Amino acid sequence: MTGSLSALGAGLGFAIGAIGPALGIGWIGSTTISSMARQPEMAGRLQTTMFIALALAEAIALLGFVLAFVLMGVK
Repeated sequence: MTGSLSALGAGLGFAIGAIGPALGIGWIGSTTISSMARQPEMAGRLQTTMFIALALAEAIALLGFVLAFVLMGVK
């Protein structure tokens, strides 16, 4: 019973921790597309900056994933 509750808690922790990066990735993508539509000549620089920001946002989600596994191991 304790193991299953630990797994449930870790899963909920990861789900809650992934909400912020998911919203951030969506916001980064929509803003970049909007900026590219307004200034097509800046598309290359905007795309590079977008990929860097996406990697940073995704790193937060991956840290939450690792934390969920660490919490599952704690008894």
